[in-house]
Amino acid sequence: MDPNTGKKGMFNKLSKQQGMQLLKQEDFKRKTISFYRYVILENPNKLRDELYADWLKLGVLGRIYLAHEGINAQLSVPENNFLAFIANVHANKYFLNMAFKIAVEDRGDSFFKLTIKVREQIVSDGLKIDEYDVTNVGKHLTAKQWNKAMDNGAIVVDMRNHYESEIGKFKGAICPDVETFKEELPAVKDMLKGKEKEPILLYCTGGIRCEKTSAYLKHYGFQDVSQLHGGIIDYARQLKQDDSLSNNYIGKNFVFDERRGERISEDVISNCHQCGSPFDTHVNCKNVNCNLLFLQCENCQTKYKNCCSIECIEISNLPTEQQKDIRKGSGKKKMYYSHKRVNLNLKNND
Repeated sequence: MDPNTGKKGMFNKLSKQQGMQLLKQEDFKRKTISFYRYVILENPNKLRDELYADWLKLGVLGRIYLAHEGINAQLSVPENNFLAFIANVHANKYFLNMAFKIAVEDRGDSFFKLTIKVREQIVSDGLKIDEYDVTNVGKHLTAKQWNKAMDNGAIVVDMRNHYESEIGKFKGAICPDVETFKEELPAVKDMLKGKEKEPILLYCTGGIRCEKTSAYLKHYGFQDVSQLHGGIIDYARQLKQDDSLSNNYIGKNFVFDERRGERISEDVISNCHQCGSPFDTHVNCKNVNCNLLFLQCENCQTKYKNCCSIECIEISNLPTEQQKDIRKGSGKKKMYYSHKRVNLNLKNND
């Protein structure tokens, strides 16, 4: 039975297992891309349905957020439909001349279904919509300009969350120990207090969080704010295209899809959260009631049965129905909360 039955084809009800199985049956390659734009959308709900209908026909998979303030999209497109997809986006009055960022590492399994949601904001900052002008942004820098600014001693700030920066970052960057973007904006403003006249460089995965942050900092009196155009994703692309560029990024770039990361340099700057060995690929705890995102090497995955704690090992060994009963009373899962909240050192419990 079609999982979309009764939904008029406007929502994808596939489970992850169903979606991944369909991906394995595909006989064509895919491109993983991302894009965003702050632009006033008159009717995001109507636009959502239009985009869903058009992109479903093109075989697009991914996660897209719409709001009155714009669009934020990460998706996977069949190579044979790529030009048609680009034409479809550019034909929309809101997305004329949209710039796209293409993944540097792509196995074709980044996403397993198409999801388009309408939200209050495309990046939630916890602030009132009219608290600052999100369009009054800082300067956009190419990889070459970015490297030069770093060489000149500008302050570099990572606008991602702790689990992203722990596996990769720019050399010398300030990496706030936060779990959400809502926490990060005021935290960064406080960290930079007294440096309002100094050059500030902001970076994130694809640029969207820096866009908001630069506008936020300018609103609070910071005079020289710049961001890495296209984020780490486009920085990596420019490195591949220009051998004369130095790579100032060490480690991986965390991505919010099934890949979990793109390698930008060969450096491994993080460690398994359980045994301490060098490791930089995130996994989720096997106990779906927990679902914690953390770093667990292959040896510890075997040793601790893909779980983050003794409690989770015990729960994952329970019958499926009993696990479901536990899940019903556990409230909303929080996949990205800090692993520091959990005792991941199980060596003393062996």
